[in-house]
Amino acid sequence: MTDDTVKAEQKGSRTLLLVEDDAAFAKTLGRSFERRGYTVLKASGLDGVTELLKTESPGYAVVDLKLEGEASGLVCVQALHQHDPDMLIVVLTGYASIATAVESVKLGACHYLAKPSNTDDIEAAFNSAEGNAGVEIRGRSTSIKTLEWEHIHETLAETGFNISETARRLGMHRRTLARKLAKQQVK
Repeated sequence: MTDDTVKAEQKGSRTLLLVEDDAAFAKTLGRSFERRGYTVLKASGLDGVTELLKTESPGYAVVDLKLEGEASGLVCVQALHQHDPDMLIVVLTGYASIATAVESVKLGACHYLAKPSNTDDIEAAFNSAEGNAGVEIRGRSTSIKTLEWEHIHETLAETGFNISETARRLGMHRRTLARKLAKQQVK
């Protein structure tokens, strides 16, 4: 365990805040963490987070990047970090991009995981909050499709996940953008 993980457990006594607007996914992930000894609190957006933080002080948080009706989960990351800079926050997303990963860390997240990720992945992220300077650096051949995917998601993050505005900025029809977003990322 890292020093940050020990601090989070002492402070939040294995209390985890799950910020997720998909009720079925939140229920499944929450049960999985409860089986591992965590007390799980749930919120579906910034209002729920703000309300919970009035009475609770979790040591851990898992935040979905794209929340229904919200600009993004990044506002929740920011609020959680401002409430407690020692809280270990993992951002979980199906819309992974370099831009949102960087912003997540700048706003206070200790890790950023692309879906599908499971409880093991999230716990490993909490335990590796300090980072690893010895990670291998490898060259990556980048395809045009991957570059397009990253550019779309960077623009999407800049517009606060507004599909219409993103399509306008990219100079494409909204339906074309929606089709591209529905496809799996090409590696």
